[in-house]
Amino acid sequence: MTTKENNKIVVIMGSTGVGKSKLSIELATSFPSEIINCDKMQVYTGLDVTTNKLTPREQLGVPHHLLAHVDPAVSGELSNANFRVAATSTTSQILSRGRIPIAVGGPLSPALRYDCCFIWVDVELPLLFDYLGLRLDDMINGGMFDELAEFYNQYETYTSAPEGLRKSIGVPEFEDYFRRFSSVSRGDESLSGDAMKLMFEEARKATKDNTCELAKMQVEKIKRLKGIGWDIQRLDATEVFKAMLASDNKRAVELWNKDVAEPAIKIVEAF
Repeated sequence: MTTKENNKIVVIMGSTGVGKSKLSIELATSFPSEIINCDKMQVYTGLDVTTNKLTPREQLGVPHHLLAHVDPAVSGELSNANFRVAATSTTSQILSRGRIPIAVGGPLSPALRYDCCFIWVDVELPLLFDYLGLRLDDMINGGMFDELAEFYNQYETYTSAPEGLRKSIGVPEFEDYFRRFSSVSRGDESLSGDAMKLMFEEARKATKDNTCELAKMQVEKIKRLKGIGWDIQRLDATEVFKAMLASDNKRAVELWNKDVAEPAIKIVEAF
């Protein structure tokens, strides 16, 4: 058995949409590391755009674990306990190879048995909410709508879908739209184009609202952990997101490197 001092892991924290996956890749290409996905929705196969999984190309050859790991149609919903067991086992395997596990996302409790470096990427919430709304529009136009259409064509109703995957934000919000859309397509009922458009807009707004609520809850949880004494190092990416919302991509990249990536690398080096 190795000592806790030799069991060092890096945990990247933050709400949805702040760039945790991006930072994990940057750290993993700077240190001998492997990444453990701790996002409960991303552990399932399917709905890759809706759950915002990194593509193989975006992973840059960095080993990723517990990403699209469970087929919910076969295994059902992965319990929190089983997720923790899988994450702990994966962490131990990475450590045994002499590499650094980088945990990205949510079940944090098993991390406490290790010597942890907690890095929190934070963005002022009003600004983040604006960004999340725009990101959702990009996701819908970039394949999420077609993905959800195929999903509901396959399962027809929300309750017939695999229990784990159907909790992904976007799935319940669009259920009524796709159910009615399917009914109209079969000729079971008729709805005007304006009525369908209104239903779509309502579903999109509900998805945005629930995404923002999730982000708020995630930040509150991190603040509670910090408040009870967890040594969490906060990196403020607010200026990065201001530049992104202003479509100043060059400045956004410069600010990300200055305010997030470079400080994170220094934190991990010291750790």
